[in-house]
Amino acid sequence: METTLLGAVLRHADEHADSDGVAPTAIPGLTVIRSTVRTALGYQIQRPLACLVLQGSKHVIMGGESFSFHVGDSLLIMADVPTASQISEASSATPYCSLVLDLDPAIIAGLSAEMAAQDDKPEPTSAPVRIEPTDVHVADAALRLMRLLARPASIPLLHGALLRETHYWLLAGRHGAAIRRLGLPDSQVRRIGRAIALLKSAYAQRLPVQQLAAAAGMSASSFHAHFRAVTSLTPLQFQKQLRLIEARRLMLAEGAGAGRAAHAVGYESVQQFTREYARLFGMPPVRDVNALQARWQAA
Repeated sequence: METTLLGAVLRHADEHADSDGVAPTAIPGLTVIRSTVRTALGYQIQRPLACLVLQGSKHVIMGGESFSFHVGDSLLIMADVPTASQISEASSATPYCSLVLDLDPAIIAGLSAEMAAQDDKPEPTSAPVRIEPTDVHVADAALRLMRLLARPASIPLLHGALLRETHYWLLAGRHGAAIRRLGLPDSQVRRIGRAIALLKSAYAQRLPVQQLAAAAGMSASSFHAHFRAVTSLTPLQFQKQLRLIEARRLMLAEGAGAGRAAHAVGYESVQQFTREYARLFGMPPVRDVNALQARWQAA
């Protein structure tokens, strides 16, 4: 039986990681990430999660802010936000390794109700992305979750209590107040989340702000302000990034040309698509895709 969290995570990655270094587990919401090389910037819409870095380093950009986190750090993301990230320290001898846990609003809501009598720690910032030293209790619960994977029959019976314990220690930490908002059904984060879900499902369509505000149960002016506070972007900027990220996926994974990808994600003008794509990813679509494919072939 593994005695360290790093050992347990590396063993699981050795057995289950795909070509991208992603190794899902049989425990819902728990994923292992491993990489033996530094990576280029990758763009995605992150979900609320806790990422425990066990080896190597990673760099994350959200809006105009930049974060670096290293061994012993935890990255906490408390909203669906677009990020650019890259693994900045990794090698064959010491691969980048992290454990990612999706934050579960239902678990958070249940625990928050039971922890209501506890005083909330001061909330230093409303930022949706935080970095803090990994709590020893969180790491201990995570190790026991990883150990369950060696005994599949135990997972249905025991994983729920361990997930609940892990969430408890996250809530008990200094960012507990921000995490707790994920469990409040009428919190601003959850209400904006309903609008984000609509954007994700219909990113290729024209979505008036009034329609998104209605999904969040807010006035248009209030929605716009709260959306920016939660995601660091306007709704239009958020939708644009969704479209461009999906277009990049279509070109890389399905071999779509730039024109077909542009129209598939809702652009009427390929020229506008090309300009905005280059602004986000640093180069025009064809050059970007060719560069990524060449890097993968050389790896």
